[in-house]
Order: sequence, then C-alpha cells, then structure tokens
Amino acid sequence: MKAIVVTDEAAGRAGMTLAERPRPEPAIGDVLVEVHASGFTPTELEWPSTWADRLGRDRTPAIPGHEVAGVIGALGYGTTGLSVGQRVFGITDWYRDGTLAEYVAVEARDLAPLPGDIDFTVGASLPVSGLTAWQALFDHGRLQAGQSVLVHGAAGGVGSMAAQLAGEAGAYVIGTGRAADRQAVLGFGAREFVDLGNDALEDVGQVDLVLDVIGREIQRRSAALVRPGGTLVSVTGPPEVRPSGGLAIDFVVVPDPVRLGGIAQRVRDGRLRPLIGTVATLDDAPSALDPAERVRGKTIISVRP
Repeated sequence: MKAIVVTDEAAGRAGMTLAERPRPEPAIGDVLVEVHASGFTPTELEWPSTWADRLGRDRTPAIPGHEVAGVIGALGYGTTGLSVGQRVFGITDWYRDGTLAEYVAVEARDLAPLPGDIDFTVGASLPVSGLTAWQALFDHGRLQAGQSVLVHGAAGGVGSMAAQLAGEAGAYVIGTGRAADRQAVLGFGAREFVDLGNDALEDVGQVDLVLDVIGREIQRRSAALVRPGGTLVSVTGPPEVRPSGGLAIDFVVVPDPVRLGGIAQRVRDGRLRPLIGTVATLDDAPSALDPAERVRGKTIISVRP
C-alpha cells in the first residue's frame, strides 16, 4: 500500500516521503479501515510516540496521522460492534502506524459510525480537534453557562471548535489570534477578539477558563487572567504557571466514540462548522503538510478521492 513515512526526527515535516508499506493486519479487537481521508496534527513529529513504541524501541519508518474517516475492510478476531463495509471515523493509537496511508489497523473501541451525509473529508477533520475542544472545555475546564472563556488560537482547528462549543453552551467567548483572524474568530461565535500582535491581552480582565494552545509567554500571561476558582487548561504540555487560587491542567485527548457521535450530529444540524484549510491527495501530502505559507484550518489528505 502507499503511505507517508517518516524516518528522521530532526527533519520534521520536511522528512515526509511517499513509500510502499505492507498492508497492516487487524489484531484481536481491531478493524482494518480503508482510509478515505486522513487528518494530521503538525506537532505529531515532536511526540515521542511517533518515533518509539511504549517500550522505547525505535519504530521507524513510522506512518503519521491519527485521524481517520473511511470504510471497514476487515475485522480482527473477536471484534464486535462494527461490520465490514461500515463508514467510521475516529482517533488511532499514538504508538501505532497512523492514517496517512491507504489502510490502517485501529482498535474498534476507538471508532464511531460516520453518518452517510457527512463527507469523509469533514469526518477526518473532527476527531482530534472536536474531542480536544470538548474535553478541554467541559471534562477538564468544567465550563458552565454564564461563565467566560478565553480561547487562544480561535481561528485554528481546536480553537474554532472550542469557540463554537462554548458559545452553544451559553458561555461568553473571547477569542485570540492574529489581526487577519478577526472576522473568522467572530464568525465562530466569539463575543470579543484579541489581536495578540497588537492588543493588550491583559485588557481582557478576569475569566473563568483559559484554553491554551500556544504555551510559553502567552500561557504565563493568561494564567494571571484566571479568576479564583477558575482553570487554565493547556494542550501544549505541563503548564509553567498556575493561576492564583485556580487550577492548571494539561491533558492529551483520548478517543470517545459516544462524544464524537455528538460532535458529528452538531455538524449535521449546522450547530458546528469544522475549519478545513487544504485538501490534498496522498501523493501531494508531503508538500501539503509542510506548506511554504501559513494555512488557516486543518489540512486533510484525501486518500481515496
């Protein structure tokens, strides 16, 4: 099968190449998915799990990509709950070969049925961004109606989802980004926009929750904005600072097929709009995933156009 592989950690995204790899075999509890569309998180190539297995052994050449939308081609021994020919989407294991390939073996418990009226391209854009946003806001941030939330990177994949979900939940959303992102962020339901290049972040005042996807200085400054009893939630690693009288939490998104089904339903009825920037073929994936210029939104690789 054709797949995108990486072998050199130092090369980053520039080291991605198209290669022939053996088609995976589904193990006990797995399904083999015929990949129709794949999502990729740019920071994947900085994760230890991309380069080594859980015992620390080198696993290159590795296939990145951990968001999939496709059709089940085969079932592993003992697999139940899904069927051959079924449309599915979800997140694959970080330590296993991923979805930038024609086939991927995935634990059945990590997949959700993909409704027939959602395109595979859209389906592949939802798992990591949608579940990260949900888990940050509600599972870890405990966001409630009437509270305020500062969403960094609100014109990005996770941030745009978070702004929409928080607004739907009745929260007051303040989104940040670059100057060119203003209209996009407001279009995703933010009540206020902060241009991190020109506006004073501290003018936001106190908020109940900060969702940080940037880290470093922005994270440190944001911690001071969390009111007592509030929370700073980071997806960039352990927070360097803790809000005075509040909590600082970092987490890694986990598969949740039930919640993913709810996210898909919101897309179906128009309450949630995914942000897709570029759609490219598997042959063009190396250049599409390492763009010369910034692309707003998630890049999706259409494996079976």
